[in-house]
Amino acid sequence: MVSRPAPASAPPPPMTGDGGPPGFDAFGRAVLEDVRDAVFLQDAGGAVRWANPAARALAGDAEPHLHPIAETVTSGASPRAGGTRAPAEPGAGHVELAGRRRPARIRALPGGWHAWTVPADDVPQRRVGDFLAEAGPRLAAARGRHGTARVIAELAASALADTVFVLLPTTRGRWEWWSCERPAAQGHGRIRRVPAQVAPVLAATFGATGPPQQAPVPAPEVATLPSVVADRFAGHADVSVVSLGPNASAGVTGALLLGRRGDAEFGAEQARAVAGFAVAAGTALANAQRYARQEEATRGLETTLRPIDPPELDGARFETWYEPAGGVLAVGGDFFDVLPHDDGSAFLVLGDVCGKGPEAAALTGRVRHALTALAMVERDGRTLLRLLNELLIAGGSSRFATLVLGTAKPSDGGVGLTLASGGHPAPLIVRRSGVVEEVTVPGTLVGISPQARFAEAEVRLERGDVCVLYTDGITEARNRHDQTELFGDDRLRAVLTAAAGQPAREVVRKLRQAVRDWLGSSAHDDIAVLAVECAD
Repeated sequence: MVSRPAPASAPPPPMTGDGGPPGFDAFGRAVLEDVRDAVFLQDAGGAVRWANPAARALAGDAEPHLHPIAETVTSGASPRAGGTRAPAEPGAGHVELAGRRRPARIRALPGGWHAWTVPADDVPQRRVGDFLAEAGPRLAAARGRHGTARVIAELAASALADTVFVLLPTTRGRWEWWSCERPAAQGHGRIRRVPAQVAPVLAATFGATGPPQQAPVPAPEVATLPSVVADRFAGHADVSVVSLGPNASAGVTGALLLGRRGDAEFGAEQARAVAGFAVAAGTALANAQRYARQEEATRGLETTLRPIDPPELDGARFETWYEPAGGVLAVGGDFFDVLPHDDGSAFLVLGDVCGKGPEAAALTGRVRHALTALAMVERDGRTLLRLLNELLIAGGSSRFATLVLGTAKPSDGGVGLTLASGGHPAPLIVRRSGVVEEVTVPGTLVGISPQARFAEAEVRLERGDVCVLYTDGITEARNRHDQTELFGDDRLRAVLTAAAGQPAREVVRKLRQAVRDWLGSSAHDDIAVLAVECAD
């Protein structure tokens, strides 16, 4: 019998390798893993070297101290100082954890080792509320159908069963499954659905619309399941199933198969634990499916709203930079379009709808679609702006837009630009010689007043010249170190001047780099740039 307490140590880990007592092999460890009693193994020197899951749960973060009953301390030594102890009753003792003692049985093992066992009746059972409280955040943090189903299997295997299968219907008469077995073996795949006439309990579970109710699955029905499932439940004392559909409108029908080899974790409260977990898991699946539908709708919306790359045009090249402000949608209130005409020219537009986010993106879509239709029958920029202004006012939107639009027509080795503006920052022409010119095109905001007036200007690009159309996300970009300082017009002109004589692609690249360096990691407004180059 041990005559002194175990030295203070960290919470005992699972034993690995050859660190156990003589004869303690993998088989012995596996057996003790499933024992509900808390078992601590103490080596010949008095140190706690191993604890099974029940003991680790009991200890938590506390250091176990092992005391024989009715010990006698000699020389006035403190028990924690390692004084000599003489047990009055062989085979009995206490395990002290965080100042609280629990009765324990002590059994001598070969090599001077001892096993200290705290009976399950003296080990506080895990409470249902604690388990559900722990499961909630993990279910809420799961992402996607696959990730949520995997987490459901892991959580159920941690407390409700030894073997768990999550079954969800999928296409072509199949179930998709996720499994988890203690301690942590996982699996995933697809299997054929079993007909209702041979698996009536599962069929009833999948069709259930009321509160989840755990139902036993008879062994003959388990045997009808595909072998990847049936074989895992061989040797289990109990197999049951519960619905994962919280209600008929949730859009999720699924089932949770649970197999236990021993006693229920929560005793008489097991049914309540399973039902409560099934509700939480079903809700998480419903949320994951709803989120997936939203993502699909968002991607579809982004596809229709996001600008497309400009077409090729003989004698002219187009380069773009499009970077919406961060948000749910990867589109915003800034936009551009280049639409080719049969005569070799192209309609071009760059604009900025007031605001950002989904509402601005929705109005952006209206503006782009309206201009695409109008440009098929009208070439005059002032007329297009007037018609668009009337459409926005008639639509009742409180938002307005600024934009510049017109026509690019290559001819005689150059590119003629006819530009009209509705309250937008003036286009800048970067001449090959290094001069940066502003194209003055007066005009009022679009969508504010029925009396809005618009003007038009004509300019010509020679070979190597680049015309840059941009939104105020460039000039209003805020300095990463001082949010009151804007990028401004002067820095914009300086960057363009330094890039003079270079292709449009290089001009836009240098502008993008300068603005990003200015912003750092700070937030920014929507940004759009459309550059037109007179090329060979």
